[in-house]
Amino acid sequence: MKILGIETSCDETSCSVVENGWKVLSNVIASQVNIHEKTGGVVPEVAAREHVLKIVPVLDECMALANCKWHDIDAVAVTKGPGLVSSLIIGTETASVISYVKEKPLVPVQHIAGHIYSNWLEVEEEIKFPILILTVSGGHNELILALGHNKFKVLGETLDDAAGEAFDKVARILGLGYPGGPVISKIAEKGNKNIFDLPRSYLEKGSFDFSFSGLKTAVLNEVKEYIKNNKLDDQFKADLAADFQEAVCDVLSEKLIWAYEKFPEIKEIHLAGGVSANLRLREIIQKKLSGKIKFRFPKSLLYCTDNAAMVASAGYYIFKGAENKYLPGTNIVPTTSFEIW
Repeated sequence: MKILGIETSCDETSCSVVENGWKVLSNVIASQVNIHEKTGGVVPEVAAREHVLKIVPVLDECMALANCKWHDIDAVAVTKGPGLVSSLIIGTETASVISYVKEKPLVPVQHIAGHIYSNWLEVEEEIKFPILILTVSGGHNELILALGHNKFKVLGETLDDAAGEAFDKVARILGLGYPGGPVISKIAEKGNKNIFDLPRSYLEKGSFDFSFSGLKTAVLNEVKEYIKNNKLDDQFKADLAADFQEAVCDVLSEKLIWAYEKFPEIKEIHLAGGVSANLRLREIIQKKLSGKIKFRFPKSLLYCTDNAAMVASAGYYIFKGAENKYLPGTNIVPTTSFEIW
């Protein structure tokens, strides 16, 4: 079964064809990073206009690379939300038109569910439930217990700034550019993570929720104090970036371990979302798990960021679970809500 996936939740225009939920036949991504780099973050109106320009060429390239005609496609899956509504509209309208004209079932996909299924891409062996999943991206962090396909229980989530958002804001504070995750990770390699005493917000005992606003403020205060008598230099930036990254990774990994200890029936642990590309986070989690349980993260860095292959994979499992529910030409209303599990 071949699913066409469409993803336009933020600033990547992406289309993909995935077979049977795991085999990626094509995955085309048109990034807007160079555009939003100028403003240090995503401007919704600009992102939406770029999606309008890119969606048809990306779709055409996707179908050509997959060597597919429309009769080969069994269903269309599209990100419904959460995300930037102006961006989501481009994807959902495109998917709705394709679904109506080509008479293909239309499957709405929750964005975080898409990230979860990035760990199924290019994996041929059976993935065993229940699974503990840490999703870490720009707008969200969640700890999720997956009891089966599309059977998710949210254990904890972001209370304020998500980790990815904190990376972007700290990168802006340090004058490192956008997006923040890759640049902080790179400069942190040259820094000493033991120079500063940045806070780790674990919240109340037993909480699986996340809060990074205090950490972001602590970084800002360190910079303000330093520039009273100095100019920002590369070594200061590297040291502060290293300590910031370590603080984020400590909290994320520790909460994951707490959940693992609370649910001994778990068969696998998965890491997903944009920040799953962070090598230091992967390293710390692997060290804490000590090989006691199967630990997965996306096979390709392309599957960490927003992409349509993960949407197609999620769409496959959603569609397989209730094929009669998803009909051609169904209208999809985009949403910013996370409460659409």
